[in-house]
Amino acid sequence: IGSLNNKNFNNKNFKKVKKISIKGLDQKNNLKLKNDLRFLESDNLFFLKKKDIEEIIDRNNLVENYLVFKKYPSTLEITIHKTDFLAKIKRNNNDFILGSNGKLIQMIDKEIKLPFIFGDLNVKKFFELKKAIDLTNFDYHSIKNFFFFKSGRWDIETKNGLLIKLPQKNIKESLKLFSIFLEKNNEKIKKIDLRQHNQIITNG
Repeated sequence: IGSLNNKNFNNKNFKKVKKISIKGLDQKNNLKLKNDLRFLESDNLFFLKKKDIEEIIDRNNLVENYLVFKKYPSTLEITIHKTDFLAKIKRNNNDFILGSNGKLIQMIDKEIKLPFIFGDLNVKKFFELKKAIDLTNFDYHSIKNFFFFKSGRWDIETKNGLLIKLPQKNIKESLKLFSIFLEKNNEKIKKIDLRQHNQIITNG
């Protein structure tokens, strides 16, 4: 939380919050967050409690991170960095989106184009997989579905119908091996098994 310096601050005649400015989300969610923070309008701008502001913003699952700026004499400016949408998942018969902040967001637009996660999602395991993908030439946007197994292992299905069976460990190395294989092989393949170390087993 930052503030703008001004020589008039020495007067101690700080005004109450008159304006709350929020940007970074869509119009509807900006307004919702603004309404949630309206209770601050009865407080003195420069004696606002950081904890009170953070508690409200952190409740919003769309928020990745944010900057709160106190602008003299009476404005509170909040800039939101919206979380990236990574995948869709179903929980208790409800559809959610998993954000890059690790939170689940109620899905309103069911037509949104994202890979779907099947299985009892372990968020930590998913982000380990996502990191491994990002460190290789494998195109995340080519993925149609993720399948998570109780053993902690993943399968990936691409949009062109290729099923990739990943090992529990050394996922990054396996995906790099897979990328090299694809560069040298134009044959249409339905399944690639990478579970054996340094081996690729294909099924046409």
